[in-house]
Amino acid sequence: MILPPGEAGVPVSDARSVTFEEPRLTTRRPRARRRVPRHVTAALPVALAGLIALLVTGNTLRPLEHITTIEARMASKSDYFRDPEVRRLLLRHGIRVDIHRLGSRGIATQSLDGMDVVFPSGQPAAKLILDRQNRSVRSARPFVTPLVIGTFRDYAETLVKAGVATRQRTADGGPTLYYDLDMRAFTGLLDGADDPRDPGDGTGREADTWNGIGFDDDGRRSNSGRVLVRTSSVCESNSAGTYLSILAFVAAGNRTPGTRHSDDPARADAEVRRLAARIKPLINLQGMWADEQADGYFSDLGESIAPLSTIYEHQYLAHQIAHHRRHGEQDTSRVLLYPSPYALTEPQLISLTDAGDRLVTLIEEDRELRERAIELGFRVRFSGEDGTSEQLNAYLEEHGVQVPTPNRDETKVYEPDLEVLQDIIEYVGSCPPPVRDEP
Repeated sequence: MILPPGEAGVPVSDARSVTFEEPRLTTRRPRARRRVPRHVTAALPVALAGLIALLVTGNTLRPLEHITTIEARMASKSDYFRDPEVRRLLLRHGIRVDIHRLGSRGIATQSLDGMDVVFPSGQPAAKLILDRQNRSVRSARPFVTPLVIGTFRDYAETLVKAGVATRQRTADGGPTLYYDLDMRAFTGLLDGADDPRDPGDGTGREADTWNGIGFDDDGRRSNSGRVLVRTSSVCESNSAGTYLSILAFVAAGNRTPGTRHSDDPARADAEVRRLAARIKPLINLQGMWADEQADGYFSDLGESIAPLSTIYEHQYLAHQIAHHRRHGEQDTSRVLLYPSPYALTEPQLISLTDAGDRLVTLIEEDRELRERAIELGFRVRFSGEDGTSEQLNAYLEEHGVQVPTPNRDETKVYEPDLEVLQDIIEYVGSCPPPVRDEP
C-alpha cells in the first residue's frame, strides 16, 4: 500500500513511498509415504481368504462363541469323529471332541473317570459299560457295519482255488472287490484239518500253509507261512471278540455257545470250555497281539504285515471312496472277504455326563452328520431301522466303487450271553483282571 505525503506521520518533504508486502503462506514439504511392510503385504491374501472362508461357512463369529470340549474314549469308530468334515459340523454346534483311543473291551473294563462319552464298537462292550453306570444315561446306535477280513487279490484267489471262497459278481464282468468266505471250510485250513487240496499221494501238502493250498502254483510268488487271520488283542478289541464269536459259533455247529445245554448249567459250562480250548490256537498262533488292524492293512506294506486282517466294512469302503477320488479308479489289489455266517457290529455312543448328552442328541438328530457317515462307508440307521444299505449303495455307485452283494446264506452269528463271551475271551486271551472305577 502507498501512503501520500503528509499522511500517517510522513513528512511532505520526504517525498517517497512506503511499501508493505502481503504475508505469504508457507507450506511444509510433503513427507514421503511409508510403505506397507512386506510381511504384512504377504499376509493379506491369506487373511482375506480366511475371512472369506469364515463368511462362507458361517463361522465368522466362531472365535467369540463358547466351545464345549467333550472328553471321549473310543475304539475304531473314532475314525468318524476324527474326520475333518465331522469336526467342522460339530464345531458349528459349539462342540469339540477330544478323543482318547482304546479298544472297545478296554474301554468297558477300565476306569471311565473324566470321560463325557464312550463309543465302543459292539454290544458286548456297551452292555459292560451300561451295567457300571449309576445314573440314567443317553445312548445311540447311529450306524452298523459288518466285520470283514481284509486281504489281497492273490490270497483271495488262492482261497477260491482251495474251495473255501467264492467271487461276487460284478456288473461289467471285471475283477471283483468282494468274496464270500465259507467259515466252516475256512476253519479247516486254520487248524490244519480237512485239507481240501490233499491229493492223497503222499506229497505232504499242508492245509495250514499258503503254499500248501496252492499260493505258489503259478511260480510267481511263494509264502510258506500259516493261513492265519491277524486280529487285535481279544482282551481289548471288539473286532477280535467278534471274530472269536464267529469261530465259536461255527465250532458249536452254527449255534450260540452255551445254549445247547441251557437247562443244565454244568454241561453248558463244560461245552464252553471245550469250545474255548478248540479255538484258542486259531487266534494265538499269530504271536504277539497287533494294534488296530486297518492301519497296517491300508499301509504300503500291508501285504507284508498280514495277508488276512480283521477290519470293519466301513474302513474298506472309505478307503475305496478316497482312492477313487484321488486316482479315478478303484484299488483292485485290496479285496474283502465276507464271512459266512456273518457278524454285524453295532457301535453304541454312550453319554456319561450332561455334556455327553448334547453330543448323543446331536448324533441322533443332525441330518448332515448322518449323511457324512454314509460318505465314510457306514450303513446308517434311519428312523429306527436296523441298518439301511440303499443310501450307501447309491453313494458307492455315484463315486465309482463296486457295490457288495449280500450273500444268499443269511445265517447271522448271535453272540453268546455276556458271561459266556467273557469266559471265552479270558480263556483265549489270558486277559488281566479289569481296572474298575474307584467307588
